[in-house]
Amino acid sequence: MVALSMADGYARLTSKPQCVIVHVDVGTQGLGAAIHNASCGRAPVLIFAGLSPYTIEGEMRGSRTEYIHWIQDVPDQKQIVNQYCRYSGEIKTGKNVKQIVNRALSFAMSDPKGPVYLLGAREVMEEDLEPYHLDQSFWHPVEPTALNPEAVETIAHALVNAQEPLVITGYSGRNHACVSTLVHLADTVKGLRVLDTGGSDMCYPADHRGWLGLRYAVDEAIRTADVILVLDCDVPWINTQCHPKEGAKIFHVDVDPLKQQMPVFYLKALRRYRADSETALKQLTEYTESESSGLKDKVSTKAFEERWQKLGEQHEAKLETIKSLAVAGDDGSYATSFLINRVRKACPQDTIWCIEAVTNTAFVADQLQATIPGSWINCGGGGLGWSGGGALGVKLASDSESGGPGKGKFVCQIVGDGTYLFSVPGSVYWIAQRYKIPILTIVLNNKGWNAPRKSLLLVHPDGAGSKVSNEEHNISFAPTPDYSGIAKAASGGECWAAHASTAEDLERLLKEAVEAVKAGRTAVLDAHLDGPQGKYGGGKAALVG
Repeated sequence: MVALSMADGYARLTSKPQCVIVHVDVGTQGLGAAIHNASCGRAPVLIFAGLSPYTIEGEMRGSRTEYIHWIQDVPDQKQIVNQYCRYSGEIKTGKNVKQIVNRALSFAMSDPKGPVYLLGAREVMEEDLEPYHLDQSFWHPVEPTALNPEAVETIAHALVNAQEPLVITGYSGRNHACVSTLVHLADTVKGLRVLDTGGSDMCYPADHRGWLGLRYAVDEAIRTADVILVLDCDVPWINTQCHPKEGAKIFHVDVDPLKQQMPVFYLKALRRYRADSETALKQLTEYTESESSGLKDKVSTKAFEERWQKLGEQHEAKLETIKSLAVAGDDGSYATSFLINRVRKACPQDTIWCIEAVTNTAFVADQLQATIPGSWINCGGGGLGWSGGGALGVKLASDSESGGPGKGKFVCQIVGDGTYLFSVPGSVYWIAQRYKIPILTIVLNNKGWNAPRKSLLLVHPDGAGSKVSNEEHNISFAPTPDYSGIAKAASGGECWAAHASTAEDLERLLKEAVEAVKAGRTAVLDAHLDGPQGKYGGGKAALVG
């Protein structure tokens, strides 16, 4: 779980494929929810697993030599993970092993990127080979695709002529260059707003007036927009909670518009196109700015300048509202908004945030207000526990890309208490210590799993379950584990560890934690949430806070 999450985080930050090696069927099963996360999160990772030897009498070098070789022999090992992979295959001879590995990587690195799985028996691994050369210049992923000219014209005219144009995205920020490309389009079509649905990466900077923040497919802008461009997004809205108004023109641009791994999916889109986000956005902007489009003069009119002015005012008001939520209680208690506001101020400006906050994600995103491409990486799927290994992988990647250990950016993991337990913290913090990978972990300790309660209330808002405590629901963490203590024990006592029960504790301990990480020591701060959260709900009764 931790190894694949690390590879996921490394690949997600760099877009370079990583490799994880596991032991036969049981090691494959040990990947757990991480394989789901890598698949949904589009992380290019090659997984290699051994296979029980298939000869018994010593007919070949590598024949069975241990009791466990019979126990770990299953009918079809690939089927354990096959549905999550872009490609799975068996290495049947060493004579074409380079071709098989390259084929798997071609799938992993072609959009939509994702995990691939190879396996091989010990007899094959023991095979003698004559060295051979494979020309790597012929092995590349599929090149990005573009919109056809008619599509560019159709979408551009719709956006420019809209009263409330909206872009809903989820993965476009994976390509860091795509962030500025989307900003360029919004600067050109003044009044265009962007909603990030939290697919995986920061897709739009919070300091731009078109920023609507990160919301899981529920926002008032979805209800009021008259033209919506869905851009590389798995879940732009949830129909039972929020959907576009009747008559809204919807266009879907995605590397996988059919969502081929989802049995049920559809959007009421007028047109859907298979295209690369950055390429499509450049086409739309260039066309809008061209003399031949007939749109260049229109977007320069006073009406668009007024929309630009109004957007700026709305953005300022939004930031003020977010700021107003970052308050502590009179008794020193605090909730997520106050905590993350202080974490943001304590950490370096170019910190990379690895987020797995589940029901607290919107509060975290609002307070962090990420602006640097690649600085926010969210778990790509629903398999809790990604962020422990994910943060280690991101830190390794940042250091490696910057010249070596300690030279990369500061990395902070923000994780819910239940999710922290899923991350296999014993392994995470042993690895952090063993391989000197310093990260800061902030545990959002609200003493239980709030997601199940929220899910229940969305279906039965006035049911019996709405009137009982977390203890009666069996979603309470009483007695509460010592989360930072777990990390300290796993690291052999080397990890910096502390609890922050009050706002005063938090201010003091955050500084210590950050300095510890800067000095090369992993730090875990257990933040006890029990304060005012603001308009979204908070404290003990919070559904989201």
